Amino acid sequence: MSRWTILAVLFTARLTMAFQFQSVGAVSPLIAETYGVSLADMGWLIGLYLAPGIVVAIPGGAIAARFGDKRIVMLSMVLMLIGVVMIALAPTWGWLMAGRVIGGVGGVIINVIMTKMLVDWFAGREISTAMGIFINSWPVGIALALLVLPSVATTGGLTGVWAFVIGIIGIALVAFALLYQTPPTTSQPAAVMGGAGFPIITLTLASTIWALYNVGLAMVFAFGPSVLSERGWSLTAASSTTSIFVIATAIALPLGGIIADRTGRRDTVILISLIGYSALLPVALYAPAWGITIALSVAGFFFGLGAGPIMTLPAVILRPETRALGMGVFFSIYYALMMAGPAIAGALADRAGEAGVTFLFGSALLIACIPALGVFRLMTRIKGAAVSP
Repeated sequence: MSRWTILAVLFTARLTMAFQFQSVGAVSPLIAETYGVSLADMGWLIGLYLAPGIVVAIPGGAIAARFGDKRIVMLSMVLMLIGVVMIALAPTWGWLMAGRVIGGVGGVIINVIMTKMLVDWFAGREISTAMGIFINSWPVGIALALLVLPSVATTGGLTGVWAFVIGIIGIALVAFALLYQTPPTTSQPAAVMGGAGFPIITLTLASTIWALYNVGLAMVFAFGPSVLSERGWSLTAASSTTSIFVIATAIALPLGGIIADRTGRRDTVILISLIGYSALLPVALYAPAWGITIALSVAGFFFGLGAGPIMTLPAVILRPETRALGMGVFFSIYYALMMAGPAIAGALADRAGEAGVTFLFGSALLIACIPALGVFRLMTRIKGAAVSP
């Protein structure tokens, strides 16, 4: 089977993770009203989906090596289904949180393992292009949730929303089971779980940059509907406008990777992305109604340019003998910050009395990535540990 067909299968399966993650943010005002909770509570609920990654990311590769990548991915998608069923039947807020965590266990495992599966198929052959397309499944899934679920909620309420999410995951699970195949030659992760000279400091910096970058994105798709609702927009209109931001991100994401690969100026592309987004996102808070869509679209485009180049940072410092363990550590740090970010933003919004604070918080996070990137490059040059991505 063509590796590009395999990429399509992996893209579709990972898309369901993003769709399930965003299913809460897309209808957050309705959930908050139904359960009588605050923006801080909603922030915790959003972040809980990624919380299991702190624990399961490191052993995830070893588990897949023991039982098989495909088998573990399918089991993880079953956990995603169980989680959303629990949410659909949840009588209390506690049950809702429990279902979110169980679904998140499945989601974060497929994210870690599918990244490795992609490398197995594309190692040495269009890996940058393939990774850019693969990463794009995240904003595409989020955009679809923002576009579809508010309309579903209008006609079917939360019950209809959760039923729709169950259907999406179920279809993707069947497609993956039928279509995915292991590559003709596959690396042996069990032999590379250790390694001397593990670059923990630079790896932590790389993961922190990726995490802060993604938390900055989460401020828009998690709190964007609430920000616009405060300005008098309907839930459907607010979610649709927020989805335009994510669509612009999805368009720019592969473009940024292509530009970085062809010019060799990865850091320049990253800096343009960080500065452009951090400057434009606050504009959406103060623009007139007609200008909000424009501001969010341009901000989303700038944001998407940096994703591919930033995701190459671990490849700069991880040698083959440390790659399996290194990616586990990378994702553990990433998930820890991704869990905390929305909760902190929600608490800040509650304290300020307005959801717009979350946009300012997201802008500040991307600014913080700039000195972190500078320290990362400085340390890699000093240690002389860089290898070709």
